[in-house]
Amino acid sequence: MITNSPKPMARADKDSEAERDGRRIPYKEPAEGAATVEAAREANPLKRLLALLGPGLITGASDDDPSGIGTYATAGAALGFATLWTALVTLPLMAGVQYTCAKVGMVSGRGLAGVLRAYYPRWLLYPTVLLLVVANVINAGTDIGAIAAAFNLLVPVPIKVLIVPIALLIVVMQVWCSYKLIASIFKWLTLSLFAYVGAAFLAHPDWHQVLKATFIPRLSFDQQYLLTLVAILGTTISPYLFFWQASQEVEEEIKIGRKTVRERRGATDAELKGARWDTNIGMLFCNLIFYFVILAAAATLHASGKTDIQSATDAAEALRPLAGNSATILFAIGLIGSGFLAVPVLTGSCAYAVAETFGWNYGLDEKPRGAKGFYAVIAVATLVGLSINFLGINPIKALFWTAVINGLLAPPLLVVIMLISNNRRVLGKRINGRLANVLGWGATAMMFAAAAGLLLTWGH
Repeated sequence: MITNSPKPMARADKDSEAERDGRRIPYKEPAEGAATVEAAREANPLKRLLALLGPGLITGASDDDPSGIGTYATAGAALGFATLWTALVTLPLMAGVQYTCAKVGMVSGRGLAGVLRAYYPRWLLYPTVLLLVVANVINAGTDIGAIAAAFNLLVPVPIKVLIVPIALLIVVMQVWCSYKLIASIFKWLTLSLFAYVGAAFLAHPDWHQVLKATFIPRLSFDQQYLLTLVAILGTTISPYLFFWQASQEVEEEIKIGRKTVRERRGATDAELKGARWDTNIGMLFCNLIFYFVILAAAATLHASGKTDIQSATDAAEALRPLAGNSATILFAIGLIGSGFLAVPVLTGSCAYAVAETFGWNYGLDEKPRGAKGFYAVIAVATLVGLSINFLGINPIKALFWTAVINGLLAPPLLVVIMLISNNRRVLGKRINGRLANVLGWGATAMMFAAAAGLLLTWGH
């Protein structure tokens, strides 16, 4: 039986000569992880399932960040029900990708950047991490702006005045509080996003048109449609989620005493099954919100002729059928909660990737003294990101364009992940099966196709 050990130092493990030469290190299958053991003890099926939920659920909740909410609301307002089908199609694809990332972390004992550092050339490692950092810094900055815009709906303080204090608060929370504490507080606030479900029903949409748009994809080469499609894919299958998922699986193992790569290598069938449930439920949570935000915006904003969202107040109007005059307050609470949950994930995944790239100590449960480089990356990424908000860009427009940028950067990162997940040197017998490859390469192909379509039609 595994018991929780005192909080270990999450130090970057040195690559052994055998790993640098590409040879497999013999190891025994590890004992079950703490979550797997706890779940096995539960007789109640619901409690057993809840015991397995962890990184996948948090990843799914953080995917409904302000960039996502802004993008989905913009899509519903501009195009009505036309993009509802994307929620259905992307669910298995993103679940497959996130499970693959979880498996890489669990089986290799490293995050994605650590795997690239150990098994791949530097010319692949550095550009991959650079793409991630660029996407995450922009995303974090626009999310901070959205949090400020949400606070502005509640208190009459100018948005730009709020940006720096919010950014500093987030950095302080990450340095002095564990991420688990941050997540446990703010993911409850994100539950207010379920209000979109009620708003969608109370708006009394044409359910025949809703079902048709859900199950019969509408494809168009109109530039606005392709731009929106790339934004939806970019904010749903986002680069930061890939790196965060793998790194958090490593963190989970470090917490139960597996301090070295050798101790973490390998995963039992039960552990992988638990990770599959965790990621599937997390992605289902994400896409349920995603679907109903588009539906509520389409049934309210688009139906009333408000097709161009210009402010957080405009976006909040989608909740009016449920909340009436309190729609703005409810929207603000949801946006604040999702932002405070997502920004640490964005900057944290940057820090994990950079720390693994250069062999630094890392971990959100580490003290600043023991992981100076890791926390420096978090601070710098946050501060650089917040500067975006002083360029005079509309916060809602910034959220949408951030999603577009993610949609353009995600496809090459997905190629890297698929190469890793089919590499026997990294995963041994746990390489992808047929279904995982179909889902992973399917997601990659769809995102490449949407990005190529947008670029080919740009300016026409």
